[in-house]
Amino acid sequence: MAPRTDQRSHLTERKRLRGGAERRLEADPGLLGRPVPGEPRWLRAFLSPETTVWQYTHGVADPTAVSPDGYSLDNCYLARLGADEVQLDLFGDYKSNVALYPAFQAYFRTYRPPFLAVWGKNDPFFLPAGAEAFKRDIPGAVVCFFDTGHFALETHANEIAAAIRDFLPP
Repeated sequence: MAPRTDQRSHLTERKRLRGGAERRLEADPGLLGRPVPGEPRWLRAFLSPETTVWQYTHGVADPTAVSPDGYSLDNCYLARLGADEVQLDLFGDYKSNVALYPAFQAYFRTYRPPFLAVWGKNDPFFLPAGAEAFKRDIPGAVVCFFDTGHFALETHANEIAAAIRDFLPP
């Protein structure tokens, strides 16, 4: 039986994201939705609807202030055929982002661009120390912490908008 249209488009998109590595798709059983030996179960569990809600509400003083729209939409997209595998690929590829940090830091030290970081001080993924680190490379960097979690705009949109307005030149 031929793959359904949405499955074919998903596989095409995955090939594109992986740089067209069609042979890799065939060789890597995890890329087609089959479990990969040694793949941490917690990583796949990280894509559960409950974990998505947790990402939006963890570190928030009043979780009822978070509209369900954002996490419901994320969960809708995560429920699509193959979306879990794309997310796992992205998690696995995060190391390529980290490998670029020295280049980012060199750019910041050389050019010292105007820089504003707005940050949820209770973000479980991007810790406050990560925000403060920008000040080492850009002494004039402005770092603003808000009493919230990872999705700071969900609870502090007005305050973040004000910080952006204050940061921008007149």
